[in-house]
Amino acid sequence: MTEARLTLGRWGEQQAARYLRRRLYRIVASNYRCRYGEIDLIVQRGKTLAFVEVKTRKGRGYGAPQEAVTPRKQQQIIATANHYLTTEQPSMQTLRFDVIAVDVDGDKTQIDHIVNAFEAC
Repeated sequence: MTEARLTLGRWGEQQAARYLRRRLYRIVASNYRCRYGEIDLIVQRGKTLAFVEVKTRKGRGYGAPQEAVTPRKQQQIIATANHYLTTEQPSMQTLRFDVIAVDVDGDKTQIDHIVNAFEAC
């Protein structure tokens, strides 16, 4: 991955975290890593814990950002979330998987928060 793409991805994650904080989510962890993969953001609001994948794109040449969260990527996120739940044992009543799409077009940025984007099967 090029340095420019890494920088764009980090910037998108920062924008997503700021977006979520404004909506009263608490950032529990960012860039949580284990042998199964990585989760960009783990956030909490009330008794809900959300595992959030952030995808950032400049332009639509490769499709919408959320289209990059493929079934394979979803399984990786689910496995990583299960590891987090086993090791950290948070006391939450509701768990969910969200996707935040950050779409950059020139000087305009659009953030689309897809709540319950997919389920653990």
